[in-house]
Amino acid sequence: MHLSVQRRDRDWISDLSLIRTVSLTKRFARVTALDGLDLELEPGIIGLVGANGAGKSTLIKILLGLLQPTSGSGEVMGFDVFRQGPELRQFVGYMPEHDCLPTEVSATEFVAHMAQISGLPRASARERTAETLRHVGLFEERYREMRGYSTGMKQRVKLAQALVHDPKLMLLDEPTNGLDPEGRDEMLHLIRRIGTEFGITIVLSSHLLSEIERVCDHLVEIEDGRLVRSASMTALTAPTSVLAIEVDGDVGQLADRLREQGVAVNRSGRFLLVQKEDDALLDIIRDSVVDLGLGLVRLEQSRRRLEELFQSLPAGEEQEGSRV
Repeated sequence: MHLSVQRRDRDWISDLSLIRTVSLTKRFARVTALDGLDLELEPGIIGLVGANGAGKSTLIKILLGLLQPTSGSGEVMGFDVFRQGPELRQFVGYMPEHDCLPTEVSATEFVAHMAQISGLPRASARERTAETLRHVGLFEERYREMRGYSTGMKQRVKLAQALVHDPKLMLLDEPTNGLDPEGRDEMLHLIRRIGTEFGITIVLSSHLLSEIERVCDHLVEIEDGRLVRSASMTALTAPTSVLAIEVDGDVGQLADRLREQGVAVNRSGRFLLVQKEDDALLDIIRDSVVDLGLGLVRLEQSRRRLEELFQSLPAGEEQEGSRV
């Protein structure tokens, strides 16, 4: 069934803020899922993190207009999420966390159907479906019934139906659920490509900080339904004063030479980590590498990792500058 509203000009939408919530609250019988959430975001690849039960899925469903809040307000691309849900969803792709695919039909039938529901004419829906299934790596399997699909293939179908109508925004709820390490890598690569090459804004909900760090440009953390921090990944993972050294040759030999010269050295795999106190250390490293006949592969400042950040930062410290 086609939506009765017409698709608006995408350039007009791009001039608006992406997501804005004011005092957004959602209470269920025995729990408060969102508690006065104030959030303002602009386009990019945004990671939404928080422990299970933090309110991530509830927020996504409210932003889609699928769940009514108890109080507060919310807008997505200028649309009121409570009054303009059908119109808003023309421009939004949603990948749910749970397994919800109809297994008795093929991927082509299902994705084309979802494209038509989002407002595409039948011919355009078929054309876009073929292109999208090729993009997610399911073109050769597109006519098979989904009952025979692996978990990884089903996740790709869910991604495809969220992408097929060329949305302005995609909301992805735990997209790597159930995937092995290889499948997780492939899914994250697809998501990053969609965001960077297609120019589609993505909100990626995950409880895995390593995934957010690999894919996202901005991070939003919520806990008990409240905003804890919202900041760019560049700011959160700023360079440290630790130098990472990689050489072609015996790294242990270099570590011993540096220690002989009073440099405190830690080893992390193929890297040596040293604390930079002044530029004289660079001369010591260079001379040591040359004297030992080693090849200097890399010498760079290490960056903070999200896991380290979340262990050390008090809640609320990064709330300033909450716009992307």
